[in-house]
Amino acid sequence: MCEGEFIDSAISAPSTTTTNMTPSPSTTTTMTVTETVSVDPVIKEQFLAAELEEVNRLRELAKKDTWKPTIVWRNVALFAMLHAGALVGLYQYVFMAKWLTCLWCLVCWTISGVGITAGSHRLWSHKSYKAKMPLRIILVAMNCVSFQNDIIEWSRDHRCHHKWTDTDADPHNVNRGFFFSHMGWLLCRKHPKIKEMGAKLDLSDLTSDPILAFQRKYYLPLVVLFCFLMPTAVPVYFWRENALVAFYTAALLRYAVTLHATWLINSAAHTFGYRPYDVNISPVESVWTTVTAFGEGGHNYHHSFPQDYRTSEMSALFNFTKLFIDFFAAIGWAYDLKTASEESISRQQLKQLEEVRKQYEANQHRDTTTTTTKQKAQ
Repeated sequence: MCEGEFIDSAISAPSTTTTNMTPSPSTTTTMTVTETVSVDPVIKEQFLAAELEEVNRLRELAKKDTWKPTIVWRNVALFAMLHAGALVGLYQYVFMAKWLTCLWCLVCWTISGVGITAGSHRLWSHKSYKAKMPLRIILVAMNCVSFQNDIIEWSRDHRCHHKWTDTDADPHNVNRGFFFSHMGWLLCRKHPKIKEMGAKLDLSDLTSDPILAFQRKYYLPLVVLFCFLMPTAVPVYFWRENALVAFYTAALLRYAVTLHATWLINSAAHTFGYRPYDVNISPVESVWTTVTAFGEGGHNYHHSFPQDYRTSEMSALFNFTKLFIDFFAAIGWAYDLKTASEESISRQQLKQLEEVRKQYEANQHRDTTTTTTKQKAQ
């Protein structure tokens, strides 16, 4: 599918409406009506569309789940040391680093961020566009600067997140709390459901990619080189920055900032914002996380249209990753850019207005019924 050809989709989760009917002061009848909202057949053709029936099943199972997480103290120690180093780097960035080093930190932050957004996320996790060999090599190198697990593992976790959002099969399930969805999920053992459901995913497109296989095989030396040595060496070699200042700012501080920018999409972009495309899911539209994560904050849109390479309808000013992909599309290195049609986007938004109206009327009816029941009881 080339840019200009469109994904047409309509997404909505099944909804349950509970209505209290009170025929007399002494009798209260509760009627639960489960409304199954149909999903357009074409949505099933959209890669990584949520499996709504499986999501509902997993949520029911979670109510009986007695599993307790096990803290991985090694990870706790490593992240504690990283953040201590990042605080030192923040002080040096403000008071000691040369202006070229400060600029270099921003450059490294952009490189590492786009290595995630244009690479691990939009290209390999969602297959929202295709890339020729030179661009794929560039993106793998940029991804190594970010140091957020190799692309195969990152993409597997992200595919679990989209297929079974906010369930025990979601690695950073927001229902387990803001901190857990932000970084807590990296400080404890994964829930068994992640391994069980993740095994059902077809990752052959990732494991058969020789570039990704190379990255996975040599991942640790690659991240030592790209995430720590290279960001430190450039300021020291080119403008004689102090080696420790370069390391604490361009490596540790920049790395910590990149991590939190990504993590905020898992936490804040599932909590604080608005939902114009699907009111029944946790992802939201969040402008400020769009800025910090180079265009990833249009999360309600992204979960509604997961194979749209733009990931949002926000202006290009807030979507640097789209500009990056568009540039390489212009020179022929990126192609088959997938987008959602304007018609399907508008239809989806109109459906949400109707859904909000139904929810409002249901709430009004429930409140009225509750008030009437209390008055009669008195």
